[in-house]
Amino acid sequence: MPKPTEHISPKPENGGKFVFGVLGLLFAVLIVGAGITMWLGGATPGGLSIGGPFSLADGDGKRVTDRDLRGKFMLVYFGYTFCPDVCPTTLNQVAEAMDRLGPRADRVQTVFITIDPKRDTSPVMKQYVASFGPRIMGLTGTEAEIAAVAKEFRVYYAPHRTGDGPNDYTMDHSSVLYLLGPDGTFISPLRADAGAEQLAADLAKLLN
Repeated sequence: MPKPTEHISPKPENGGKFVFGVLGLLFAVLIVGAGITMWLGGATPGGLSIGGPFSLADGDGKRVTDRDLRGKFMLVYFGYTFCPDVCPTTLNQVAEAMDRLGPRADRVQTVFITIDPKRDTSPVMKQYVASFGPRIMGLTGTEAEIAAVAKEFRVYYAPHRTGDGPNDYTMDHSSVLYLLGPDGTFISPLRADAGAEQLAADLAKLLN
């Protein structure tokens, strides 16, 4: 699947890559140290839940809530359309993993939530996610709405200035895929850099 070229800055996210590595390592250590049973059932080892209620706008500007997506597994990823490498690579892998799942992919709704609502309007999100196929839903909202849903999922994000212009910035952010059950309960984190084949295999086990 081709990598989309629109809205991609030529400047590297060096600060972001460092954050991804540090947060990814901490995330892995947390999981191993606490044991997988503490993740099943939607709670982190510290007693904090992952996921929660939200109301955001899809590519057509229509309101979508977490309850609208009940009945299917939900695979959630946070990123932004101007992301030069991590986000498009992850979404490409997610799209390929869905293809590898075959009919089982119909049980999963993939959701891409922006952490850059200033630039990622509904039309921008609609065009962007279409580059990865029909299975990914792009959601945006006000800055307050995005901050609220990011807090629900324990997502880190922050702007990283690259110049003096209003749009001269990238976004540092954590890079984790979150799988929730048909009832909205958090099931498991999944590595965003695992590759399509491994991601499909992990999802196949968790969907059973």
